[in-house]
Amino acid sequence: MNPAMHLRTTALLTLTWLVSTARTPAEDGADFFEKRVRPLLAERCFECHSPEKKVKGGLRLDVREGWAKGGDTGPAIEPGKLDESLLITAVRYHDKDLQMPPKKKLSEAEVATLEEWVRLGAPDPRTGAGAVAKKQTGLTIEEGRKFWAYIAPKKCEPPAVKDAAWPRGDIDRFILAKLEEKGLQPVGDAAPEVLARRLCYALVGLPPTREQAACSVEQLVDELLGSPHFGEAWGRHWLDVARFAESSGGGRTLLFKDAWRYRDYVIEAFNSDRPFDQFLREQIAGDLLPAGDPGQRSRQLTATAFLALGPTNYEEQDKQQLRFDIIDEQLDTIGKAVLGQTIGCARCHDHKFDPIPQRDYYALAGIFASTRTLANYTDNVARWVDAPLSMDGEQEEKLRAHETRLAAMKADLDAAKNNLAALRKNAGPAAPLPGIIVDDAEATAVGEWKESHYPNNIGVGSKHDMNADKGRKTLTFLPKLPASGRYEVRLAYPAFANRSPRVPVQIFHADGEETVFVNQTQPPPIDELFVSLGKFRFEKDGAGFVLVSNEGTTGYVGADAVQFLPEEETAPVAVANQSDAGKKMEARVKQVEGAMKKLASTGPRRPVAMAVRDEEEVADTNIRVRGLVNQKGALVPRGVLQVALAAELPALSEKESGRRELADWLASPGNPLTARVFVNRVWSWLFGAGLVRTTENFGTTGEAPSHPELLDWLAIHFVEEGWSVKKLVREIVLSRAWQLGNAERGTRSAESKRMDAADLPRSEDPDNRLLAHANRRRLDAEQLRDSILTVSGELRLEVGGSNITGAGEINANDTSSQNTEYKYEFTDTRRSVYTPAFRNKRLELFEVFDFANINAPVGHRDVSTVAPQALYLLNHPFIVEQSKLAAARALASSSTDAERLAEAFRAALGRAATDAERATCEKFLAGADADRERRTEGWSQLYQSLFGCLDFRYLE
Repeated sequence: MNPAMHLRTTALLTLTWLVSTARTPAEDGADFFEKRVRPLLAERCFECHSPEKKVKGGLRLDVREGWAKGGDTGPAIEPGKLDESLLITAVRYHDKDLQMPPKKKLSEAEVATLEEWVRLGAPDPRTGAGAVAKKQTGLTIEEGRKFWAYIAPKKCEPPAVKDAAWPRGDIDRFILAKLEEKGLQPVGDAAPEVLARRLCYALVGLPPTREQAACSVEQLVDELLGSPHFGEAWGRHWLDVARFAESSGGGRTLLFKDAWRYRDYVIEAFNSDRPFDQFLREQIAGDLLPAGDPGQRSRQLTATAFLALGPTNYEEQDKQQLRFDIIDEQLDTIGKAVLGQTIGCARCHDHKFDPIPQRDYYALAGIFASTRTLANYTDNVARWVDAPLSMDGEQEEKLRAHETRLAAMKADLDAAKNNLAALRKNAGPAAPLPGIIVDDAEATAVGEWKESHYPNNIGVGSKHDMNADKGRKTLTFLPKLPASGRYEVRLAYPAFANRSPRVPVQIFHADGEETVFVNQTQPPPIDELFVSLGKFRFEKDGAGFVLVSNEGTTGYVGADAVQFLPEEETAPVAVANQSDAGKKMEARVKQVEGAMKKLASTGPRRPVAMAVRDEEEVADTNIRVRGLVNQKGALVPRGVLQVALAAELPALSEKESGRRELADWLASPGNPLTARVFVNRVWSWLFGAGLVRTTENFGTTGEAPSHPELLDWLAIHFVEEGWSVKKLVREIVLSRAWQLGNAERGTRSAESKRMDAADLPRSEDPDNRLLAHANRRRLDAEQLRDSILTVSGELRLEVGGSNITGAGEINANDTSSQNTEYKYEFTDTRRSVYTPAFRNKRLELFEVFDFANINAPVGHRDVSTVAPQALYLLNHPFIVEQSKLAAARALASSSTDAERLAEAFRAALGRAATDAERATCEKFLAGADADRERRTEGWSQLYQSLFGCLDFRYLE
């Protein structure tokens, strides 16, 4: 067979099994509008464009009809068309005749929010001509308590059925009763090989082995539930819900280098069958719970990363805005993940549809306002809390001894630095400084800058912009560097209360440019002179420089000097006319710094985990009018959702945030939502759709349950069985309802005499909500990758551990973390749950096959069928490489070609080849026996065809 014919035959064989009907889910932007756009419009636009203040140019932005109709110049927005939307033109400030707001340009982040809104089609749920502050239309608390989701689950006996021989348990009685009520009958049971494959993927996410396929159903279920791979598959489900990621996202992404500990915590929790109520408590309040030993203490601390893993803009300079944005994300996550409620919609106003008043939102917000999620509120680029973890026995003793030595050296270093700073201060303006200093007197000025003189000034004085002509003044500091290399860049400035809290400083270096914002209301942290702008590479005689601008600033902008400090300790520094005492103290500082660096690098390291902790001061918080941080309303006591309170909430401690009490309420058997929401998730993960299909929304805009009595029975049974996930899963997969045949391939059981799929009256239940047959389901992205690696023999099955190459060596708050993410090469062959979960860059297979959106809780993934999926399986280097490895593995065995073919079908599809398939494959491989290279290529393309066929990526 010539190569061209060989390739065409392969393509034909593959395309025979491929489908390419497209379906893409519509994106709902209402949540984006409520959380991001509405507060921005209220804060920056309503002053001129709402009837509460004034309506300039005839344009209203407080209602949807306002921007759609537009003002004197026509519609303000053309949904989906950025360049044709006047609102976007105005906020971009590109047109000198159309710039809004006129007093102060929006920040880049605010402009980006409006652009994304318009790009999404300008979703806007506001209706009518009234102002934003009009009364909302949601249910009252009393009305809400009559809605099904807020009523406690009711215990009921499984219903009687006509065909008493069919059910295997109580779940089946609920299912059959509904079918009989509609005059429907279930199809026959799935074939044994179909059921074995279905069970293995459902419980461990891997294809069945030859031995597993031969087991009885109960024996296989128990084996899979006891496998360490159960936690990997079911932990992955929860990681979707927990919006697990290993970077913060955004342009200046930060690497969550220790997030893997939370991932491993989740996997271990499912493997050990930790009761779900305890699992919840640990994630909400693990740091506040008692612990019997260091291991438990570390586990509980690690669990609180659940609250810290969200997509966060750590560069936000308004730290109170950042703080409340994080709180909002935490409440949104807990609401959807645990309660099935869209709590975040009540940040700006009472919930429009559900009985969640704004007061309840801020009662919960007070708990998290009393919780520390950021390490501090002063860093230019904020960061999360790192919690040191306890070790056992001898390891802990060694760590403590090492830490004691480091603490002593740190105290010595601090004392030396304080003495050095005092010497420099007493020496006056002429005190020399290390590195290359560019004084403000040497800077190139654009616009008028005023010179001022303060005792700590470097050189003869400093300059400020007189708080005038914003956006038109700059100072450029151009260094004369003695050598190429990496330099730490520092800015010196006088700090005063009237200075700008967000001064843009641009560093133009050999690898590009970087903008850092400096809060000049705060004293410089380094010797009360400098703030570090970061470390960058510069070329000798290159074009590198630092530019201080007053664009977009409020308050005075000042600059005293810029210091370029060589990164290497041995690099030459400019020191002139320094006193002997100063030289000795500087040498002492360097000596101690070097010793500390050596000791830290060679000694044992205490593991740390992302975590949260209580604030030192615990307090209630105020309602924020329209969600605006600085517009405070009434003070609200900390609490929970009133509509879901079965009894009076115990008084919250005045010494703790209230997370302990919140966790107890969430995990209480009396909470009407928690158990219902989780058992519905389990049902969805096993059946492909929940009894309530809107898994994150049990509110009035969500779907009602298809089997409400069964949902309540499952919730109560789950709690009575000790919140055991494994018991719940076992009971569901052993039910007859879960083991039915597929609609297209249902089988008639001689004993049950059930109807074939062809006889099923689909018009009565077109969506199969009553579960008369199994739903055919596509493997998810991780299952596809893990299956391909299993067939090729490349899958590594080590459980747990760090997974990002280089993550341990870099500071996660350093810009080098961006390079780790953006340039990352996904080369490992461990299970997909360990593949780095970056927010900006994902493994391509995950992108193509509908990996969950890791910026929000996702309990049920969208499933699309689009052309790129077929193209990926046909052409991607990963598929080609794994096919070659699978072929080489097959040919290296001592089997005959017939045995190899049988094994290929068993491994990839979980079944034997049909007579027609076998004949086609044998014909395809004919003629390649004489040439080893062509023989290997033939088997490789055969495996690639199997990977591309429908039966590989779908479960019956």
